[in-house]
Amino acid sequence: MKPIPTLEDLIGIEYAKLGFFREVQEKIAELNATNIELSRKQRHIQAILDSITDVMAVLSPRLRISSVNRAFHEVFSESQPEGQTCYQVFRNADRPCFPCPALKAFEKNQVFRETVIYPVDGKNRHFEITASPLRSEGGRPCHILLLKRDVTLEQEYRAKYHQAERMATVGVLAAGVAHEINNPLTAIIGFAEGLKRRIHRLPGNTEPAIVEDFNEYIAIIMKECDRCREIVRGLLTFSREGSSEFSQVCLNKLISDTLKLLKNHLRHCARDIIRLDLDDTLPQVRGDESQLKQVILNLLFNALDATQEKGTITLRTFVNEEDRVCLSLEDSGCGIPPANLDKLFEPFFTTKPVGKGVGIGLSTCYNIVRKHGGEIIVQSREGFGSTFQVILPREDLP
Repeated sequence: MKPIPTLEDLIGIEYAKLGFFREVQEKIAELNATNIELSRKQRHIQAILDSITDVMAVLSPRLRISSVNRAFHEVFSESQPEGQTCYQVFRNADRPCFPCPALKAFEKNQVFRETVIYPVDGKNRHFEITASPLRSEGGRPCHILLLKRDVTLEQEYRAKYHQAERMATVGVLAAGVAHEINNPLTAIIGFAEGLKRRIHRLPGNTEPAIVEDFNEYIAIIMKECDRCREIVRGLLTFSREGSSEFSQVCLNKLISDTLKLLKNHLRHCARDIIRLDLDDTLPQVRGDESQLKQVILNLLFNALDATQEKGTITLRTFVNEEDRVCLSLEDSGCGIPPANLDKLFEPFFTTKPVGKGVGIGLSTCYNIVRKHGGEIIVQSREGFGSTFQVILPREDLP
C-alpha cells in the first residue's frame, strides 16, 4: 500500500509543476521571439530580392523552382512557378535546355554565364543568364541562384551602332565603285553603239557570217554593260539604310532582284542549287525594299556557306495560317548545333573562321525584321540542314 502524500509533498509537486510550466512558457516565448526575428529577416531578404530588377529564381538540384522575386512576375505570365521546373516555366519545354548553365553550376560547383535568345509572350528577347551555386555547410551546392538579365535593348543598340558603321563604310565604297565603274561603262556602251551604227558600212564583200557575229558581239557587250549598271545600282540601295521610306513591297520581286546580284557568284555553283517555289498571288508587305533585300542576301549567303555550294536551297513564299506573309529559306547543308541555336541572332556570334565574317549578319536581319513588325523563326537539325522563316504582316490588312 502506497503511503499517503503529505501536504508538504503535494505543495512541492505543485511548485515543481509550476516551475516546469514556467520553463515551458519561457521556451515558447523564446521560440516566438526567434520566429518573429526569422520572419522579419525573411521579409527583409525578400524585400532585397524584390528590389533586384533582374529575374531571379532559386532552383533545387532537380531544377525545380523554390522561389522567385517580383521581377519574375513582371516578365513571365506564370502565377505559381514554385514546384515547376525552370525549363517548363521559362522555355515551355519538357526537358532541360542544352547547354544548361544551372546543371553546369551544380556539376562544377562554380558560377556559369550564358547569353540566349528565346520567345517570351511571342517576342524574342535576349537574356544574360548567371547561375550561382548556393552551398551547404559542407561546401557542396544545394541550390542554384539563377539570374536572368534582359539585355534585348542593349544588344539591339550595339547591333545598330555597328550596322550604322558598316553601312557608312559600304556607302562610301559603293559611291566610289559607282563612280569608277560607270565612267568606263559609259565609254564602252558609247563605242558599242557607234560600232552598231557603222556596221552597215563594211565593204560589200564582207562575209554575212562575220557581219552577223559582229552584231551578236555588240549586242552581248551592251547587254552585259546594262547588267553591270544594275549591279552597281543594287549595291547603292544596300548602302542607303534609313534614307528610304516604307512602301508597298512584293517579296517575290525582291527575291528575283537579289538573285540577280548573286548571278555571278552562283555561276560557280551546281546548276540547280537554288530552287524557287513562289506564290504568284502573294499579298504585298509594307517595308523598306533595300533593308528587306539585305535580309534575303544575308540568309542566302549563310545558306550557301552551309551547303558548301553543293546542296540545295529552296526559297518559298506563302501566306501562313495566321494570314501573314512568309518567306522560307530551306537548305540541305550542315545544320546548326543545338548549343548554337539560341545564339544565332546575338551580335558578334559567329562560327566562321577569322576573315569570313564578324557575326552581325543575322543580328542585323533580326533587327530589320522586327522593325518591320515581323519575326524570324529558325529550325535546324545538325547534319540535315536548316530552315529560316521570315514572317511579315500583310499590307492590305488594317
